[in-house]
Amino acid sequence: MSWRADLAVLRHRDVRIFLSARFVSLLGSSIAPIALVFAVLDVSDKASAVGLVLAARSIPNVVFLLIGGVISDRLPRHLVLVVANTVSALTQGLAAALVLSGHARIWQLVVIEAVNGIAAAFVMPAMTGILPSIVDRAELPQANAVSGFARSVALIGGGAVAGVIVGFTGPGVGLVVDGVTFGAAAVLLSRLTIPRIVRDQASVLQDLRVGWTEFVSRQWVWVIVVAFGLINMIFTACYSILGPVIADRSFGRAGWGIVSACFGAGLVAGGILMIRAKPRYPLRVGMLGVFLSAPIFVCLALAPSTIAVAAMAFVVGIGFEMFGIGWETALGQHIPLDKLSRVSSYDMLGSFIANPVGQLGVGYVAAVVSIKAVELYGAAIHILVVFVTLLVPSVWRLQRQSET
Repeated sequence: MSWRADLAVLRHRDVRIFLSARFVSLLGSSIAPIALVFAVLDVSDKASAVGLVLAARSIPNVVFLLIGGVISDRLPRHLVLVVANTVSALTQGLAAALVLSGHARIWQLVVIEAVNGIAAAFVMPAMTGILPSIVDRAELPQANAVSGFARSVALIGGGAVAGVIVGFTGPGVGLVVDGVTFGAAAVLLSRLTIPRIVRDQASVLQDLRVGWTEFVSRQWVWVIVVAFGLINMIFTACYSILGPVIADRSFGRAGWGIVSACFGAGLVAGGILMIRAKPRYPLRVGMLGVFLSAPIFVCLALAPSTIAVAAMAFVVGIGFEMFGIGWETALGQHIPLDKLSRVSSYDMLGSFIANPVGQLGVGYVAAVVSIKAVELYGAAIHILVVFVTLLVPSVWRLQRQSET
């Protein structure tokens, strides 16, 4: 099959608008975590402070995810995204002003990121339901793959820009860029035309019950979610928090920007692979891709250099994209569209619920047993979780629906 056929999904106007909005938003969002972490380190050089600010975002995010799923199934999803992106633009703009003025304090960043986390709780479930609403299910694997490719390109650009901005001008400018991109995404999303989904009116509690029933009735869904509750906690602690701390003490902030760019390059490579490969068993291939994340923890523990960690980050990116596209395809093809955002909110709740534990606890654990030990134990647990998940028959055997 030719590349023209692979990219045929771009003939849809709303697909092009959605991908443009996602690209712009992710370009800024890929800069923000790097800028935020180093902004915190400029105020306090403790890993526990970084974990506190990141947890301040993730805890409200987890708390509001289920409500975000209900709202995203009740209201036009693109309008939910417009409001949420506007709120995110304002919060990041405020954080940038504090950082640039030199008046930023940890408690201020905690409050701002908490509001940002609430906004993100509405973005993620709504985002999951957009592509299945505007393309046929047969086209969904390709739409997800092209969307993943656009996301990956944004992460490469964002990682590279973040390295330059944070390394040479400071983290405040990075937060400014993120705020602007959220605003641009809101403008683009307001132009989407989403077909109205006819659904029975029910109470919020009944909506949550229906979503829960859909979630638990499919073993492959809740098994993957339980697995990612652990996988995400490990990755957040060992990569997102301890990674920048290790970089700050060894190969530098600009080097961490290069690492982030290589992670994005790996996502692009993984996206290209999934566009062309169209695996018959999306979850089997996706979990094998997740297995590729373990070596970077070992590298951070034993050989923290720009070249080595960047190379490992490239491999991690490939694996993450293999899973992400496979997972989005599985949900979009096997979950009813009018319940998709609610199922996605349960997915995200379970997948992210343990993140605050890693964010808040990793600094203290590392102080007791050493950063090196945390990285190595994290790698071992990660490998075990992936292996056990692949042993579940419903995960191993789930097939992509035919395009015919």
